[in-house]
Parts: sequence; C-alpha cells; structure tokens
Amino acid sequence: MAGGYKYFEAIEKHAGKLGILTAIMVSIGGLAEITPLFVEAHAITATEGVKPYDPLRLAGKDIYVREGCYLCHTQMIRSLRAETQRYGHYSVSSESVYDRPHQWGSKRTGPDLARVGGKYSDEWQRLHLMDPRAVVAASNMPGYPWLANEQIDSDDIVARMRVLERLGDPYTAADFAAAPAALEGKTAMDALVAYLQGLGVPAAATEPVPTETAP
Repeated sequence: MAGGYKYFEAIEKHAGKLGILTAIMVSIGGLAEITPLFVEAHAITATEGVKPYDPLRLAGKDIYVREGCYLCHTQMIRSLRAETQRYGHYSVSSESVYDRPHQWGSKRTGPDLARVGGKYSDEWQRLHLMDPRAVVAASNMPGYPWLANEQIDSDDIVARMRVLERLGDPYTAADFAAAPAALEGKTAMDALVAYLQGLGVPAAATEPVPTETAP
C-alpha cells in the first residue's frame, strides 16, 4: 500500500503532472458523455411534413433571430400537462432539424410559439407586431412597425440557402432559381408573419406525433 502511494505522491506534489493528468481524465470523461449525443443528433431525421424553409419563411426566421424574439419566446413545449393542454403536443427534436440555431430554451416572458402557426390570422399577426397592445392590452412586448417598410434582399436569402444546402438541407437548383420571384415585393413584416404562421403546422397535422424523449 505504501509502495503504491509513492506514485500518487509524486503526482500530487507536482502541479504540472497533476494538471496534465487531470486534463486527460476530464477529456476522456467528456468524450464519453458527448460522443453518443453527437452521433444521435446526426441520426435524427425530419418529422413527416417538415421541410427546409421556403425563401420567405427563411427570411422571417432570420428576422425573428435578429430582432431577439427568442429572448422572450421559447419554441419548446415540455411534456407537462399544464403545457400540453395550453400549447399542444410536446416538442420533439425531429421538428427542428432545419433550424440553425434551434429555438428551444427555457426563457419564456411571452407564450411559447412552437404551435402558434394558424392560431391567429395573418392580419392579427401583423397588427400584433405593429402595436401589440392593440390586440393584447396587457402585453409588454415592443412593437416592430419598421418591419413593414423593410424590403427583403433576395440575393442575401439565396446565398443563405446555398450555405444551408452545403450543410445538408435538401435545397435544389430549382429552389435557388425560384427564390427571387418568391421574395419580390415582400417586406420583413411579410417574412416574419410567414415564419410565425408555419410554426408547428406540419407536426400538428401529423397523427400521431413521433415518440421520442421529451425535453
């Protein structure tokens, strides 16, 4: 026993050796934790009906992130009765395979938006974004009236689509060619409303929703 301790003593009394060996053990433990999750994440396929964002919705998603909407709204319904009764079926990772970055989270100042698509009309969404208190008197959400006058840059969106295609999204040459016409005359408000109106729609229309580990 005493003979074995001398090896530990040699390590404990040399900060450099202790630091290096600690880093090695932490790296091994980290790889053991992370590698299975990394492999599993790349094996997830899209839920039936979930497709890459069309040009207008892709522009809307980028505006949603740019304006910080994710800071107050999650898109992650937990498997708690109170949440599923209010918002709908709990969220599953296969719904978010085309989200980069995904909009899951825990900060919820406003309601969760994972299933908001189709819940309100386009006109309601526009008015709510222009002046939230016009439709929800107690809302503390800021208005975004400038979006109604901001034009969409189709060249920028096509460039984003090409990058996403290289990352694995199944866009085609026909999608790239059709994007400018789809975005012609569209504003940032149009794009954001289109994005919101598509949230959760494919999953909500699919019965049953795929079963997997809930958040």
